[in-house]
Amino acid sequence: MRNYIFRRLLLIIPTLIGIMTLNFFIVQIAPGGPVEQAIAKYQGIGDANSERIASGTQSEIKKTNTSQYRGAQGVAPEYIKELEKLYGFDKPLGERYISMLWRYAKFDFGESFYRDRKVTDLIIDKMPVSISLGLWTTLLAYLISIPLGIKKAVAHGSRFDIWSSTIVTIAYAIPAFILAIMLIVLFAGGSYYDWFPLRGLTSDNFDQLSLFAQIKDYFWHLTLPILASVLASFATLTMLTKNSFLDEIHKQYVITARAKGCSQNRILYGHIFRNAMLLVLAGLPAALIGIFFTGSMLIEVIFSLDGLGLLGFESVINRDYPVIFASLYIFTLVGLILKLISDVTYTLIDPRITFEGR
Repeated sequence: MRNYIFRRLLLIIPTLIGIMTLNFFIVQIAPGGPVEQAIAKYQGIGDANSERIASGTQSEIKKTNTSQYRGAQGVAPEYIKELEKLYGFDKPLGERYISMLWRYAKFDFGESFYRDRKVTDLIIDKMPVSISLGLWTTLLAYLISIPLGIKKAVAHGSRFDIWSSTIVTIAYAIPAFILAIMLIVLFAGGSYYDWFPLRGLTSDNFDQLSLFAQIKDYFWHLTLPILASVLASFATLTMLTKNSFLDEIHKQYVITARAKGCSQNRILYGHIFRNAMLLVLAGLPAALIGIFFTGSMLIEVIFSLDGLGLLGFESVINRDYPVIFASLYIFTLVGLILKLISDVTYTLIDPRITFEGR
């Protein structure tokens, strides 16, 4: 197993390089980069960066159509060069690429283009919100899906199984962001009830509340986002649990246990559970990365939760390349490590499984 883990760790390096290389060159040819956005703001309403660079250059503006940037007609070449220097586009493409890989190897992600802060500090500040949403969503999804899946397997073909399968299928078919909007309309002052807050993770007076009131306020704000995430994520886990138990129920060792007079609970949880839950529990690390960094993005945007999902969304809109690439790098690295942990979990749950031959 050590050799397999060592080989997988070595494979992380070319995988990371390949993903970062592909995204780096795709982003370079995509229109609407930070220089073009700064030019658009300068020609329109302006912002802090563009006004700082452009001060004193208005009289030097020359009509030109030779710029590589869209919307640069009528903008002084000196101003464009200042923008390129500010955002690091004054260097050749290859030099920027090698510099990025070298800095990221040392976990140096630079500073955000628009927030005047280190990217690492931004990600650390936003991470607690995403972790809160991801942990509670994962916990509730497993607490609901595993007992429900076991019950469906035991009652296979019954009315309960049919009706629960119908509800699970409907929940799976509705996207999480649609559920989030429906919950806002129904319970957050949209058109019916005003029971829950519309945005944020805490109230404005959170620091002035008692400990019990703070806990209550925290879960009060998290109720709708977690509910939207759980309803969209527990369906697959429920059916996986049911099918795993159904496969084990009809095996010879279960028939033998019944012949010996073992109770139903002992058969289910003493004999079947460990074998049936192999796929479900081993997939927990991979489920965490999916819920933390992908499934929560739209939920965070809809409920205005200031987490990693909202940070990534705003960075893409604003073309904040340091934040985009740093988030991609970290999420990919964590995802690859969790995939490796998933494989190791298989061997811990069932020692008969080995990856040494791979």
